[in-house]
Formats: sequence, C-alpha cells, structure tokens
Amino acid sequence: MPSPAPIVPVILAGGSGTRLWPVSRDSLPKQFQVLTGSHTLYQQTLQRVADPSLFAAPLVLTHEDFRFFARRQAAEIGMEVTVALEPMRRDSGPALIAAALIAQKLHGEDCLVLALAADHVVLDEPLFLDACRAGAQAAAEGQIVTFGITPTEPSTAYGYIRPGSPAGAGGARPVAAFVEKPDLATATRYVAEGYLWNSGNFFFPASVLLEEATRFEPDMVAAVRAAVETAIEDLGFIKLDAGAFATAPAKSIDYAVMEHTRRAAVVEGRFRWSDVGSWDALHDLAEGDEAGNVTRGPVTLLDSRNSYFHSEGPLVAGIGLDNLSVIATEDAVLVMPIDRAQDVKGLVAQLKTERHNAASEHLKAHRPWGSYQTVCRGERFHVKKIVVEPGGRLSLQKHYHRAEHWIVVKGTAEVTLDGRVFEVRENESTYLPLGGVHRLANPGKIPLELIEVQTGSYLGEDDIVRIEDVYNRP
Repeated sequence: MPSPAPIVPVILAGGSGTRLWPVSRDSLPKQFQVLTGSHTLYQQTLQRVADPSLFAAPLVLTHEDFRFFARRQAAEIGMEVTVALEPMRRDSGPALIAAALIAQKLHGEDCLVLALAADHVVLDEPLFLDACRAGAQAAAEGQIVTFGITPTEPSTAYGYIRPGSPAGAGGARPVAAFVEKPDLATATRYVAEGYLWNSGNFFFPASVLLEEATRFEPDMVAAVRAAVETAIEDLGFIKLDAGAFATAPAKSIDYAVMEHTRRAAVVEGRFRWSDVGSWDALHDLAEGDEAGNVTRGPVTLLDSRNSYFHSEGPLVAGIGLDNLSVIATEDAVLVMPIDRAQDVKGLVAQLKTERHNAASEHLKAHRPWGSYQTVCRGERFHVKKIVVEPGGRLSLQKHYHRAEHWIVVKGTAEVTLDGRVFEVRENESTYLPLGGVHRLANPGKIPLELIEVQTGSYLGEDDIVRIEDVYNRP
C-alpha cells in the first residue's frame, strides 16, 4: 500500500495588518506581534502544525523585509522552517502558486498543501486538527478545499461561503457560491441559511492547484514558475526572482481560481476562529472582567465597562469609560469607540498622507542583528539604545557626516575600527571618528546593550556606507 502524500504546511506571513495600528505597522506587522497569549500570531500558527506525525516541516512565504523575523521566531519555539521570500506583494494567488511549486520541489509532485494565514487565531486546536484531517481526505481525492467556519454571529467583517451538497470525502461539500462581505441584514439571512464564514485558509494537492491556476490564469502561473525556477539561495532563504515575480498579476486565489474551478470544496470548521482584522476582534476573543473590560499591559480603570485597553509601556488609566478602545504604544495612542475599529485603516492612510513616521515605522527599529530605539534627539545629536543579539554582527560601514560614541551597559562588544579589533566591556566606552570604518559585534552568550551617541551635521539612517554585510543588505 503506498504511503500517504505528505502534508506540507504553508504559512503566508507577508501582510501588513494596518487595521491593528499603532501596534501593527509596515515595519513590524501583526503576525510577528504578541496580541493574545504569550507567543506571536505567527508562532501560534506554527505550533498548530508542529505534529511530525501529521505534517512535514513548514514552508513560510514572507516579504524580504521580514525574513529574519520568520526564522528567528520559529527558532524561539524550536521549529525549523524553510523560508521563501516574495520580492513584492502580489496577493495570495501568486503566493500560493509559488508555494505549490516549491512544495513539489521539496516533497514531490503528489504532496498536499495546507495553506494558512500567519495572523489568525484558533482557540480549539483539537477541532482544528479534525478539520485538517477531513480536508486532507478531500484534497487527496483531487479537490481544492477551503475551510468554512461555523458562524457565531451575523458578522459583516467576513466573506461567506454557501455550501452545496452532497457531502463527499471527509464531509467536504462542493462550494455553491462565494459571497462578499454583506450588510447586517444579509449576514443575518446568511447565518440562518447555513452559510459559513470564509476563513481564507486552504487544503489542496499541489498538482491540482497548479492545473486549475494554469486553466484560469496562465500568465500568472508562467510568471511565478519563472520566478521559482530562477530563484537563488541567499543565507539559507529561497529568494524568488524579482523581475519574473513582478509580472504576475496581483490577484487573490479566490478571484484567480476558487470562484471559477469546479473542484472547490468546503470543510466546515467548528473551531473558534478569528482573522484578528480589527481591535474589536481582540476584545471579542478575550474573556473580560465582570464589567466587560479586556486589558493587556499596565492598565488601571475606575467605573469603566465594555471597553478594550492595550498598553505596550505607558500606564493607561481610565475613569467612567464605556465602549471604548484605547491602544497605547511608546510613540502613539489610539482612542476610539469600540465599534469604529474598521475605520483604523482609513486613519492610517490619512497619517501616511500627512507623512507621520509613526504611520509605518515603530519607535523601536528591528534589524537582523537585533534592534535600536531612539532615546533622545536634537539638531546635531541623536541618542539610541542598541541591542545586539548573541552572535549578531552589524555591517562593516562608515559615515560621511557623523561621529559616534558607544557606551556598553550590558555584555561585551567586539569593535572593529580601521582594521583594529578590540573588546569594550560593561561600563567602558569607545569613540568612532567621522569616516572611520567600523563594525559592532556581540561575541557573547547574552544580548549586548549599549548607548550610542551620534553627533554631526546630518544624522539620517541613509548616511551609512556598507562595505561588508553578513546579511547581504544593499
């Protein structure tokens, strides 16, 4: 008897998640943030497919800007992943075609692919795994399966699926129709008529998805196939060819394939699920106090109810509040009625138009080697806190307009300056003159923390001339 085809989890982790601003921003989107529980949404997704008796090692598709987050956060929970890099966002159609092609290269032509968004929350893992087993049965018979979620309410935040009949393998039913996000009255009717929420997660044989995509979107498949065939290995990542991938039409897998194919099936998922598309979704997911408040971080309330509070540092105190969402980070605070959460995307667009840096960038900037955060800045100085992870190495570089002072507050720094290599220990400092060719590294076993004081006529991040970089950045 032939062995069953391997199930390859594909984690789509390239989105931006602007509806969860100010926590989720372009520089560090929601999938790599801790919003529920003690792990990031991406880590939670990986943990759901960690059983080696059921799943092969995950394949992660993400944007090049997030490649080190994807690898580092997987390593933090003891998982090894293959990471493929999309050079630009082209929606889920090209992403899943690329995933199918790469999965075939890694696991054979007959592999089954379980495609999951990295930023969803699933609260009933046993029921999720039951749905996966049912989906695998249907996919093994040549169907492209989508997971439809049993609605808990007539939500206007999701698209819906109308299941057909009869049920086939694993209880999968043919998809009679996909419908867009409805108004409340229509959503109420959909729930009464047995429609399911469209979760945007899929199960399919790689060969079948490619066959159907070639039927309906031949140009998309040709472009993505060229991008995969000419991909290069870069520091252990699979880097798709940018020129070829850019020619793929930007289109979701729903529009590209699912709404046209006769092989679409739906498996009903009875697990509690959310795409965490807005702050009110996080309020609904959590168990509130006796007054209906949900809090995360340093929050103190008096005579307040039915509200959501999230703080990443500053103390948030409230009196007499009702039906509000308050989200505080170190450099931005969002306050709104809890039912206006869907308007955050428009607010972020306005902030970008007004050129607010906080619209896209966090105060704490993450880099492959660690992070840095502004402490204080003025006309001719900039003070930063720099953290270099164990084994991390900054690029060998120089500056045309600034000098730097480094004061080590924790760990030991290995400093390269104009060809000389020396160590700077806790409570010691060193000076890097303007134009000096230098590098900072952490040879130790604990994070290196230092204060950097920049002085000069121009202090922008673009005044960096990289001479050598172990992370292959330009």
